[in-house]
Amino acid sequence: MIKPCTTVNSIKQAVESCGDGRVNVKLNLGRNKFVTFPAVVSGVYPAIFTVRPLDKNFLGRTSYSYTEVLCGRVKITSCTSAEGKKPN
Repeated sequence: MIKPCTTVNSIKQAVESCGDGRVNVKLNLGRNKFVTFPAVVSGVYPAIFTVRPLDKNFLGRTSYSYTEVLCGRVKITSCTSAEGKKPN
């Protein structure tokens, strides 16, 4: 799980530590509306990071800035629980 961070650099390091692993992305759309979906971190850049949603309802890649994580609009947690792993 990515711990709450206080600087943009620490958020960037936390996202980089996820690598190509699976994560859960939770978006705050405002007015008590939230969207949660599983994804894979596909790219880490100086100002943004991109994720590839694993849900069929989302097409393509989406990008978010580290400041969106800092402000609370985007929350990322790694899938280390039994739900996030593929069944054998």
